[in-house]
Amino acid sequence: MENTLLEIKDLYVNAENKEILKGINLKINKGEIHVIMGPNGSGKTTTANAILNNPEYTKTKGTINFEKEDITNLKTDEIARKGIFMSFQLPEEIPGVTVTNFLKYAKNKITGKPVKIFEFKEELAKYMKELNMNSKNMERSLNVGFSGGEKKKNEILQMLVLNPKLAILDETDSGLDVDAIKTVSKGIEMFKNEENGILIITHNTKILHSLKVDYVHILVNGKIVKTGTQELAKQIEENGYSQYK
Repeated sequence: MENTLLEIKDLYVNAENKEILKGINLKINKGEIHVIMGPNGSGKTTTANAILNNPEYTKTKGTINFEKEDITNLKTDEIARKGIFMSFQLPEEIPGVTVTNFLKYAKNKITGKPVKIFEFKEELAKYMKELNMNSKNMERSLNVGFSGGEKKKNEILQMLVLNPKLAILDETDSGLDVDAIKTVSKGIEMFKNEENGILIITHNTKILHSLKVDYVHILVNGKIVKTGTQELAKQIEENGYSQYK
């Protein structure tokens, strides 16, 4: 049975006429959690945006396959409908659109099916309880006036509701306190199963203290210079990235 979810081959990417990624290779199988770590400016967020084909980034070489289909040049919304979700480092605020309506609209666009309101609200209530979220936030404008922790919990809630095949979490642990990180980790564990995959992008190891991952990749200057188990993250925590620069 074919187990490969995402495969990136020899990917080169430019941003603002500067080469950022310089030959990335990455394979994620179903049921796996992968982490890309690296210092600021190493190309971590570029990798995430390249997978979703953000038009601000230009691929100059290489391919991205998702479930054996070449998605290298598909439009971002088409890629999302294939089952790839990305949480953002700085979640956007959308005045006038409630969290509930945003999630309902997003689920409808992804599945192409009408949302059953009663079941949908039950699902939301269940996830929000697990994530220790304030139910009143659901009727507030999306992320408007939310704390950093509330915004990141909202991203995890979106992931659970949309239930993608691959979730890309870009700096989800950035700026969070210990309790919020534990909640985010709990949401990731709730989402993970043998049929989906997770790619976590981070520059530190905080989120890994309460989460078991399968592979850690060290990205420095646009290249993956080392791949290992969770032990590799511990080495980075102790010694930093200097040995790979």
